[in-house]
Amino acid sequence: MDYATLFASPPRAGSFGLLVPRRRRTSGLLRPFRCSYPNSDDGDADVSLATGKLNVLVAQVQNGFNSISTADQLETIPSMTGGAFDFKGATISLTNELMTSPKKVTLVRHGLSSWNEESRVQRSSNLSILTKHFHVQGSSNLSILTETGAKQAEKCRNALSNLSFDQCFSSPISRAKSTAELIWQGREQPLVFLDSLKEAHLFFLEGMTNADAKRKYPELYNKWREDPSNFHVDGVYPIRRLWGTARLAWKEILSAQGENFLVITHKSILRALICTALGLSPERFRAIDVNNGGICVFTFNKRGEAMLQSMNMTAHMSSGHMYQY
Repeated sequence: MDYATLFASPPRAGSFGLLVPRRRRTSGLLRPFRCSYPNSDDGDADVSLATGKLNVLVAQVQNGFNSISTADQLETIPSMTGGAFDFKGATISLTNELMTSPKKVTLVRHGLSSWNEESRVQRSSNLSILTKHFHVQGSSNLSILTETGAKQAEKCRNALSNLSFDQCFSSPISRAKSTAELIWQGREQPLVFLDSLKEAHLFFLEGMTNADAKRKYPELYNKWREDPSNFHVDGVYPIRRLWGTARLAWKEILSAQGENFLVITHKSILRALICTALGLSPERFRAIDVNNGGICVFTFNKRGEAMLQSMNMTAHMSSGHMYQY
């Protein structure tokens, strides 16, 4: 039986003012579902059948919903990062506990350093530290902020001058520290230096020009450039470790008093901070890039879930642009 035959007869009005198809006899295994209403010609038997099926369906739906725990029901409440609905597992909490309020974090990469200018592999610790003692995180002042880098920091300060920050966190390494001091100049709160914001440690490649590193350690250098998550020295994987450091930094920052924070640090740890906030693995290390003086903005809901608001903003570098967000 085709649909044209089924609906060939003119419909008639039911008791609720709806148009109900006229019931027709069918043969074979397929029969249309009959839905009748009081006062129709079909009689009380059809009414009881339809009502009974409807009651069973409603009961099944209610029982299914009541079996969901309160905690799971709360997960269905829309949050800032979930769009229309916040599905469990769709976002990642960086705090693993509720915060007292939503928070906003502005990340800034330090200004141009002397080793940036000379195209050297950046470093986090003293070259005299042996490979087996990599875990000793010494600070290096050999790569310093250049005159250009200082001007970039001043442009960042002007671009952010209309914004209020509760605290400023910085890497204690020279080039980031100098950038933070210039950007934070004139603010009342003291700078807070976190070891978890230090740059990744690349062992004996640090301080070498890229050309020299490629010539002297071609296999190791290529691994660092082409497959950084698997780059290792004596079984130590710096980028994988950096992901753990980034998670620690997020916890330190988000647990601080206040709702609006400024963070000044280095390129590699910035990549790790952004990737861990977005749930990306170390294999995505080179999928993120931030220029010297580039600005990124994250917002966090009370569950510690991140939403990327802005990425590598640099309009202030070529104009007097001031941000308002």
